[in-house]
Amino acid sequence: MPKLTVEGVGEFRVSEGKRLVLALEQDAGIDQLHACGGNARCTTCRVEFVAGEPQQMTVAERDVLSARGLTGVRLSCQILCDHEMTVRAISRLEGSGRKDVGHEPAPEIQPPPEWVEK
Repeated sequence: MPKLTVEGVGEFRVSEGKRLVLALEQDAGIDQLHACGGNARCTTCRVEFVAGEPQQMTVAERDVLSARGLTGVRLSCQILCDHEMTVRAISRLEGSGRKDVGHEPAPEIQPPPEWVEK
């Protein structure tokens, strides 16, 4: 089971291959946003990597980050927990003005991933 460290929150063992957005919410217990339901459309599930950033990303993640001009962040809905990583949760319900975190993401990455090098 990979170790997920969430800066300022703690360390958690998560199921191999679990989506990071779900690990943040279910295992770390934080109010991680995912307004589009984890479909790589809204960018509300952004995180910053402190250590262990994956070297691959989905085409969907690459395209939405590029279209919005975002750098230095990743979409937690497009990342699998398959190795040790440390993240900073920067997109949370508290202080966002939103009424809720969004629709529950599916267990599998959506849209079906096409992987590219970061």
